[in-house]
Amino acid sequence: MSLSLRFAAGSHKGMIREGNEDSGYAGPRLLAVADGMGGAAAGEVASSEVLSTIVELDEDLPGADLREALRHAVDRANDRLRVMIEDDPGLEGMGTTLTALLWAGTGLGLVHVGDSRAYLLRDGILEQITQDHTWVQRLVDEGRITEEEAGHHPQRSLLMRALDGRGQVEPDLAVREARAGDRYLVCSDGLSGVVSRETMQDTLLSLVDPRDAVQELIQLALRGGGPDNITCIVADIVDVDQTPSDIPMVVGAVADDRAGDTATLPNTPASRAHELTAGEYENEALVPEAGPPSRRRPKPAWRRTLPIWGPAVVVLAALGGAYWWTQTQYYVARDGDHVAIYRGIDTEIFGISLSKPYKHYDAVTMGLIGAEYRDSLTERYDASSLSDARSYVEKLQHQSEVCRRVISWNQEQSKAVSAQVPQTPAPGQPQTSPSPGTGNPEGTNVSTAPTVQAAPMRTATPSTTAAGRADTDSVSRATPRAPVPTRTTPSADPTSDATTSSTAGPAQRGTNPTAGASGLPAAPDPNATTQAPPASAPSTPTIDLGPDQELIIKCDVQPIDPS
Repeated sequence: MSLSLRFAAGSHKGMIREGNEDSGYAGPRLLAVADGMGGAAAGEVASSEVLSTIVELDEDLPGADLREALRHAVDRANDRLRVMIEDDPGLEGMGTTLTALLWAGTGLGLVHVGDSRAYLLRDGILEQITQDHTWVQRLVDEGRITEEEAGHHPQRSLLMRALDGRGQVEPDLAVREARAGDRYLVCSDGLSGVVSRETMQDTLLSLVDPRDAVQELIQLALRGGGPDNITCIVADIVDVDQTPSDIPMVVGAVADDRAGDTATLPNTPASRAHELTAGEYENEALVPEAGPPSRRRPKPAWRRTLPIWGPAVVVLAALGGAYWWTQTQYYVARDGDHVAIYRGIDTEIFGISLSKPYKHYDAVTMGLIGAEYRDSLTERYDASSLSDARSYVEKLQHQSEVCRRVISWNQEQSKAVSAQVPQTPAPGQPQTSPSPGTGNPEGTNVSTAPTVQAAPMRTATPSTTAAGRADTDSVSRATPRAPVPTRTTPSADPTSDATTSSTAGPAQRGTNPTAGASGLPAAPDPNATTQAPPASAPSTPTIDLGPDQELIIKCDVQPIDPS
């Protein structure tokens, strides 16, 4: 199915404004509304110049990338304003919003700067698809005021972004899917700030013809007081068989340029559309406007009163510029037991803080980053940019992870060492004899010297029996004799030895050179040092963190020595 646009546009200066600073353009591929900055010099000049620059998109090839095409058009329009201000300093301070939709057959590219709006009516629901770049909207986003309070806030018209020829502008860009039956509304705040969304939705649902819908919406804004210029465009996505619109429409300040004053619109769709539709669409638009057309230069009265309001504007501009600068600064500081990146500068003016948390990092714990990093955050770490602040937090997070691994390694080694330490009986407590069947037939407890190890039993060379086989009672030289447990019995004679030892196993046929007269092993010398058999020393485990090894020294807790 081939889709196309059927559209209508209209504009009115409202009930209070002397002239119309809004500009609107509706063509087969482009829908755009620009609202000259209220109260600024030559707002109508800014809005008409911006539209006359971007209308070139209405003749571009459909295969162009929508985002890039819109971005480049906005940059060209902003550069155009800069050149005009340099040529005529009297235009300093002018600016405009811009909200535009670029049609490409299968989708719509959206560009948005300021507080004009775009809405989509789909399946009976009207949805705002742009976000206002205003101070009040920022307060709503931060949860400081509600949507209802924003509608009556005294600073609801204070713009945070606009095309003003100064610096680089950052527009919102998006691409949306096009569906047959969708209806789009693009308007200035003269409509959206007066007529509720529910009323606009009901109007768009009840009136099928875009021309009727535009006329009714403007009438609703006028009945609501018409405090500002009113411009709106209604466009339906229809099949090509349903008679789409093919003649561009130009309304507002850009349409007030007459044939003798079209130098700013040389051979553009906007100028040609004005020549084709001058009077036709605006009389039919919908709501005729009374009074002379807007002039393209600042009113002389403003210049006569410049000494009065000029200094105040300079002071306000300086304050606004200073605040804007603070919002480009970032620093890293403590956030309780963790850290955070803060936006602004760490100071207060009249009790108002000029900074606020930009992002919290709960994964970075102050107790794990080491004394060196903690000292750097005693007050704050001033970053040169947001990227620098994020890079510094990444270092803190990495150091915190290294120290956490050291602590975990210490805990594991402590558990391993504890498991290897033998349980030594308390002084004076007898050791437990082997279990029944392991050398003590009776299973009774026997007492042995706690610090003496029985010497291995050496036997004579095994004898050979008459049958030619070794004596089965002999013991191999290579096999050490197991310790012989002794049974302790009290002596009947107090003057006799303390204990009498008797063997618990069978009698040995071999002889022991160290045996006493009774044939039993001699009692060990308690003052002699028992030489333990040599054993291979186990390797001492060490922590290995690879390239992070050098960061261990910065931790408060160092790895323990398992030995």
